Parts: sequence; C-alpha cells; structure tokens
Amino acid sequence: MTIKPKYFALSLFFLLAGVYPGDAALVFNQQAKQEEIIREDEFSNYKPQNFDNLIALNEGSNSNVTNSKILHAINRLSFGITPGDTDKVRKIGVKRYIKQQLSPSNIPEPQILTSQLRELQTLNLNYRQIYHRYVPQKGQKLTKQQRKALNKRSRLLKTEARKARLLRAVHSDRQLQEVMVDFWYNHFNVHGSKGHTRLLVGIYERDAIRPHVFGKFRDLLGATARHPAMLIYLDNRQNTAPNSPRARGRRKGLNENYARELMELHTLGVNGGYTQKDVVSLARIFTGWGITRNLKKMKNNSGFYFDSGRHDFSDKVLLGQNIQSRGEEQGEQALDILARHPSTANHISYKLAQYFVADNPPKSLVKRLSKRFLNTDGDIKAVLNTLFESPEFWDTKNFNNKFKTPLQYVLSVVRATDIKVRNTDRINGFLGQSGMHLYECRVPDGYKNTQDAWLSTDAISRRLSFVTQFAYGGYSSLETPGNKAKNKRQKRRKPLDADALAKTLENYFPNRTQNAIASSPPGLHAAMMLGSPEFMRR
Repeated sequence: MTIKPKYFALSLFFLLAGVYPGDAALVFNQQAKQEEIIREDEFSNYKPQNFDNLIALNEGSNSNVTNSKILHAINRLSFGITPGDTDKVRKIGVKRYIKQQLSPSNIPEPQILTSQLRELQTLNLNYRQIYHRYVPQKGQKLTKQQRKALNKRSRLLKTEARKARLLRAVHSDRQLQEVMVDFWYNHFNVHGSKGHTRLLVGIYERDAIRPHVFGKFRDLLGATARHPAMLIYLDNRQNTAPNSPRARGRRKGLNENYARELMELHTLGVNGGYTQKDVVSLARIFTGWGITRNLKKMKNNSGFYFDSGRHDFSDKVLLGQNIQSRGEEQGEQALDILARHPSTANHISYKLAQYFVADNPPKSLVKRLSKRFLNTDGDIKAVLNTLFESPEFWDTKNFNNKFKTPLQYVLSVVRATDIKVRNTDRINGFLGQSGMHLYECRVPDGYKNTQDAWLSTDAISRRLSFVTQFAYGGYSSLETPGNKAKNKRQKRRKPLDADALAKTLENYFPNRTQNAIASSPPGLHAAMMLGSPEFMRR
C-alpha cells in the first residue's frame, strides 16, 4: 500500500489520535499530561537517595528504570539516539557516559566527519583573510557584474558554516559539545544577515563560542564581546563618546544597543537589578570598542580594535561599583563585574535548567546551580555536572517532557536512522520552512527551546510531511553529495527499515502508539515512529 506524502499527515493523526491536524497542539498537551501520570505511577516505588543510586545500573535494577534513564541521558546530552547508543551506555554506565561527554577532547571524531570538514574551503579562514577575499578594498571600484560575482562567492562562507554545524551535530561523538554550541550560540545570538555578519557567523561560532562551551563563563563573555560579528550586530562599533576627537558621521554619539542586551540577555537578565543609568554608564564604558581592517591596528587577525579617539575616558559607576578611567580596561572591568554578579548566576542557571530539564525548571535546581556558578567563578562544566547529578534531572516526570525544536527534531530523525550525511540541503530546507534557519534569528535572544515557541498545527504538519518523504526514500538525497542528489531522486524508493529503527529507539512507545503502528501498513511503520508524539519530545 502506498500513501502519498501530502495525505499522510491526515492519516497519521487519524491513526494516532483520531483527530484532525487542527487539534494537534491540544492532542500533544493532553498526551503529555497522560504520560506524566503513567511515568509517575511506573516509577512510584523508585526513590533514589544520591547520584550513584540515581543512575545505578547494577544487577537487580528495574530494567524499565534502567532503559528509561539511558534514553533520558542520551536524549538530553545529544541530538538524538543512534543505533548502538543504548548498548554502549548500558555497558559503561550512565555516570561514565556523562563524564565522557563533559570532556570532549578525549573523544575521537569519526573519519566521515573529519574528511568532510577538510573539504570545506572557508572553514579555517580568519577575519583578515575573509575581508581580503570577500570585501572590496578601500578605494576599489567594482562593476555591477564584479559585485554580483563577489556576493555569490561570499555566500559560500555561511553555506559552509551551516554545513559544518550540521555535519558535526549528526556525526560527532562529542554530542554534548554540539548541544552546548547550540545553547550558547542562541544565548549570544548574532543574526547572520545584518551587514557583514553574513561573512562572520562561521568564525564567530568557531572562535567565540566553541572554545568556551565548557569553560569559564567570563571567557565566553569576553570572546563574544570582542568579536567583530557581535560588534556589528549590536552596533557597538558605532558607539562613540559625544564630542570625542573622532566623533563623526554615524559614529558621533552613544549607542546603547550592546550595553542593554549585554545586561538583559547575556548576563543579569531582565529582572537582574540594573537601571537605565547602568545602561548608559555601560554604553559609555564600551565607547571605542570596534573593528578595523587596518592590518597595523589589528590584533591577532581578530578584527577587534579599540579606538581611543572615540572613547569616554571619564570615571563611571556601574551597578554601584566605581570604574576609574583606564580606557579599554574599563570594558574588561565591567565584564568582570557582570560575569560574577549573583543575578548572572541565576539567569544562566535558569536557562541551563530550562534547556536540560523542563520548560519551567524547579526553583530548587536553579538555586543550586546558581550557588555552584558563584562558587566556581562561573565554571560551566562544573555547573553542568551539578545539573546532571541533580534529583530534578533524574525525576521521571521530566523524562521526555521537552518538545523538540525544529533543529533538534530533524537531527534526531537523521541520527536515529543512521544516515551518513554528505548533503545538508534537505535539512537546511526543513529548518528554513520551520522558522529555525541556522544563523538567521533576527532577535538578539536567539531561538527559544520551549514548547510554546514551536508547537503549532503548521509545525506538526511540516514535521509529518518531512518524515513521510524521508521514510519513503527521501533520505537518499542526504547521502549523495552536491547536485548528484537531484539525479538520484528517481531511484530513492527503498523505504527505511522499520525493524532496525524500532530496535534503535528501544521501542519505547506507549501501548497506544504501538497499537497504531502495528495496525498500519508495514510501509508506514518507520514514518509512524518518527512522526509520533513521543519522538517529537526528548
């Protein structure tokens, strides 16, 4: 039996829920509440006393508890389960698995990933090289055709940045590192279509985000503050002390954009205790922090340049603390104050708990993480370790309760089917249609990771359409590089192996979904699993 993709969304809702797609959100919410009751009943006699008991995999452990914990750990610390993952974790234990993921440098990368990354032409370019190759030099006049050709070449930078991010997310065994790149990029979001940010988002992720995802928050904060992509996106390159020697044109007054978002989004939080006076003071502190293409002025090919001729050298007061006139160092002192503030600890802890535990995280957990953040001077790895050892993380009511973002969903589909991705066009297309195109979030707070941002009738329909075509052979376009994928579309009729998929997913579906799958034609089984309400959560 063959069902055309455009009719499958309706069929799936009838089979799984007996409703029309228009009632999708209601069904998901109702089912989530029902499954929470089931989970609580299933584990009602399981009362762990410490971390070792929380993730104990010793003989005599309830097999359902063990399997659920393994799946929970994999789902939260990765972009989805792959064939053999549960066996690997079962063999080494959940505690060791988490420890390994927190130390990614000790995990070798697979050859399929490293070989493809080596083929990307722009991945290792620095700021100086990018501007030399893709930006007209001062005084250089281009014809219309030359400018068009240059713009076309420059698009390769963002295209390859996206491909690298997706290839790593699919194939890397350093999964928690990739998850944290997603988390921190959205926290320190830069929109990749504002001016020259289109050229810089790749190196912004590479140089400002990736090296610090498990390090000290202060280092991460400083790296983003100095990066040209952030200085362009939030306009601090234009931030100039009024009446300063080099105040002219667009750079002749204060620009508060970066200062405001630095406190509201990056550090203290919207209720972090700052005032408008603090915003103005912080803007004055960061006057002169900008970028340059002058090779003599540039430091370490980074593009950052402190222009003393546009800086406000007066003393300032920030959050009640005096900051004396020290030029560029005033900015560093301000970052020190913000990174170590209790409100920052609370804000970061809340966001981490929300990402890894629940959309409305327990206050007890946020408080414990905040304390750990302050006691370790913002050590991200230490805070994550505390989170993964917490009773709240292992509370069964938080298992499979997070609705996947479009990125998490499409990556989990690909990983569950063990596709060897060589072409990311189809993934990018799905993300664009779903409103989560990589590097294209316009607002500075980045893409949300909560259900209310992504659960809608349209979102569910798009996901179902994607997995239907995918399961019926559409996955083959991901395995074929470049334009060859188009030529192979007529031959992509081999459907996914539903039995292998069920084994990978440990057949964790409740009876209602299992019955719906079993009663459907065999050719639909894989699509039913990937389109089920359970698989759309993590």
